[in-house]
Amino acid sequence: MRVFSNPVGSGSLWFDNLATADGTPVAYDPQARAFLPMPPFCINREIIGCNWIAPEQGAFCRSCAMTALAPDPSIPNAIPNWAQTEAAKRWALDNLGRWHWFRPEDPGTRPVFHMLAEGPTPVPMGHAQGVVTISVAEADPVLRTARRQALEEPYRTMIGHMRHEIAHMLWWRLSLRDDFLDAFRAMFGDERADYPTALQRHYHEGPPPDWKLRFLTTYASAHPHEDWAETAAHLLHLTDITDSFVAAGLSSPELPSPGWDPYSEPDAERLIHVAASLAMGVNHVNRSMGLSDLYPFVLSEAALRKLAFVHDWLRRGAQGR
Repeated sequence: MRVFSNPVGSGSLWFDNLATADGTPVAYDPQARAFLPMPPFCINREIIGCNWIAPEQGAFCRSCAMTALAPDPSIPNAIPNWAQTEAAKRWALDNLGRWHWFRPEDPGTRPVFHMLAEGPTPVPMGHAQGVVTISVAEADPVLRTARRQALEEPYRTMIGHMRHEIAHMLWWRLSLRDDFLDAFRAMFGDERADYPTALQRHYHEGPPPDWKLRFLTTYASAHPHEDWAETAAHLLHLTDITDSFVAAGLSSPELPSPGWDPYSEPDAERLIHVAASLAMGVNHVNRSMGLSDLYPFVLSEAALRKLAFVHDWLRRGAQGR
């Protein structure tokens, strides 16, 4: 994610800012990729702290307009959890906008989000025909940590959920093209394999013994749909780690040039090599504070090939190239 200029003075703004350091209200314009000091602001600004502009007074911003179902406010912590969930959505959507997904120049369908709070029954997250369902309860760090440990996942965040579930929607968009499915099946396998049966087998038997040689995560081994979604999410993780590293003014001999833009990099191998090298360095910094690795994954040759495949399609897919 970029670091942004202050439109009314000196200093910088971060992506989630609602005001400058001196208190001037600002809002983010995702089309201009810049902060503005004047309304119209999103109607959700006072409700959930949305910091994007709206097309007109009293309207939703581009991101909030994609949410068709909001959580039940009578459920405890539903609104603060929803606020964090929408913030993660805005981050993921803006990342994808760097490759023109879901912007005005994208002629395809936008995702529709169902943001649901959890009562006594957990909310299953997923995607179906362009609708992305998210449990806002996962914004709670205690609940999320408990589920990460129960599922033996090394990484589980709301931004990660957003990238994974939106990746399913991106697959659905790409599958409407004549040239995608054959290439996908050659790389990931046949997604027509029975999905419920595959998941049941995964949860009962676990991943295959050699999963580390063929997949990024254990869940990716469950079915080609999950392999795609996990791989696409990881491509977004790695690209954004690199973009944020550059935007923060940090330097590394691994960077091809000062100010290098990873979203404009056509060479997937170069992008992934740089990203993995930077991630290892930040992992080392995290360990100095007794924290978990930022990116606790190993990239096998098979995973690298899949990441390159996803990179190719996400860079050119939104505008049908």
